[in-house]
Amino acid sequence: MTVTGPDFVALQVRDLEKAAEFYETRIGLKRAPAAPPGAVLFATSPIPFAVREPLPDIDLDSVERPGTGVALWFSCDDSQALHDSLVESGVEILRAPAPSPFGLTFTFVDLDGYSVTMHDAS
Repeated sequence: MTVTGPDFVALQVRDLEKAAEFYETRIGLKRAPAAPPGAVLFATSPIPFAVREPLPDIDLDSVERPGTGVALWFSCDDSQALHDSLVESGVEILRAPAPSPFGLTFTFVDLDGYSVTMHDAS
């Protein structure tokens, strides 16, 4: 048996269309032409990313911050410009842009409270 690593990432969200619109209009992801029921899939690579309706036993309001303990990173061709755009639109920034081994990085909070880190593509 061989496990090769992650090959799909999805966030469970309170309002599917609002979350999809956020990732499309604020972050700049492009929707994939097809997705499973109850989800919006984005054309990301190398790993597909989606937002989806919560599973039946998940109550996102019962936790302070969904995804606590999970580090979700996206690469970006200009993380400073994305940061500035998010600040301008009122998105909460947890960590300001700073140099790192992965290029310039910053962390924001999405509509459902997930912490998402952006870094310059290498």
